[in-house]
Amino acid sequence: MVDHSSNLPSMLSDFHLPGLKGKKVVITAGASGIGFSIARLLHAQGVKVAICDVDADALRRAGAVMEGCTTVEADVSDEKAVDSFFDAVQENLGGLDALVNNAGIAGPTGNLEDLSPDDWRRCIDICLTGQFLSARRAIPMIKAGGGGALVNMASAAAKHGYAYRTPYSAAKFGVIGLTQSLAKELGPDNIRVNAVLPGIVEGPRMEKVIRDRAEATRIGYSAMKDDYLNNISMRRMVTPEDVAATIAFLISDAAANLSGQSLAVDGNLEKL
Repeated sequence: MVDHSSNLPSMLSDFHLPGLKGKKVVITAGASGIGFSIARLLHAQGVKVAICDVDADALRRAGAVMEGCTTVEADVSDEKAVDSFFDAVQENLGGLDALVNNAGIAGPTGNLEDLSPDDWRRCIDICLTGQFLSARRAIPMIKAGGGGALVNMASAAAKHGYAYRTPYSAAKFGVIGLTQSLAKELGPDNIRVNAVLPGIVEGPRMEKVIRDRAEATRIGYSAMKDDYLNNISMRRMVTPEDVAATIAFLISDAAANLSGQSLAVDGNLEKL
């Protein structure tokens, strides 16, 4: 497993953005990977953090290193679980300033004709419907506080489309539509809505994607990984900390007039 924490110590001590301290922020799927990097960075800035995740063990570990963090086991595709999570957020935080719709899965890899309707539904339910379910609970809370921010996790798949990963690409294109519609709808309520499009993010999930695609296309793993890297102008994968810093900026007062945007964090991904 790749250690995502190597860049955190200096970032946690050196990072500063205006208007973060004291904000109340929800991060879905916040117990590991990108979500945990977001939660930990915000927590270090004095943000009151609430996270949900399907992994109870990861939630316990995350809670142990973020004092005062609200942790709830919840699947974002389950309406009742989402409702219970936001009820806990209201009780523990007393309101909400921002939502980070981070939860998602890689989805199946393969030719479309070989995928089942269940494969399709599961990916759409978690990657897109989960953002809808979380946003519909978060928005009234953010309105009640006088405004704030929503950040929806999209993907480079929402720019390029991923061959052999059609459900995921479709879901992430949907996230862009959700973001742009909500930016128009919620602007008069002083709520900014933006999407972040991570490129190829290092870690176990990306390793699996590369292996699955290598198998589906009958190309060796090393050759497939080199192909990915050669299509990034910076010739390196994105780290979870890169994404976390961008999201912290979007939540902060430094982005006070930034809305309806799709920000790619991908080292200039040229093609896929």
